[in-house]
Amino acid sequence: MKGKRLIARILFFLYLAAVLVLCFGQFKDVPSVPWTLLGIPSDKLVHFCMFFPFPILAFLAFDKYTHTPRSTFLFSGITFLVGVALAFGTEWGQAHLTTYRSGDPLDMVADVSALFISTLIVIIWDLRKQK
Repeated sequence: MKGKRLIARILFFLYLAAVLVLCFGQFKDVPSVPWTLLGIPSDKLVHFCMFFPFPILAFLAFDKYTHTPRSTFLFSGITFLVGVALAFGTEWGQAHLTTYRSGDPLDMVADVSALFISTLIVIIWDLRKQK
């Protein structure tokens, strides 16, 4: 079990590094893709997909702390808030620390929506695991 947890933690930190690269990288050679899916702009879908794994990977990396329903809700709540802080920090950083990116409040909506849905999945998953 320790080996799996170590791999999960490595994946979690690699994921965080990838999010930072995607949020702060300068991709001037990548063409802009203005398509939508069901009326949702592609960049919002990318933000959703980028933040959706956060609670799941955090749970896989640190789930040894969730043995009771109370601890599941506490861990999931903290994970959600840390994810929201990461999402806010990346948007704030794009708006205030770069000249080649802009912060968009709708990106935050996509980020938080992904975090919320993924956190609910983790809660249900862990509560079922405890039974």
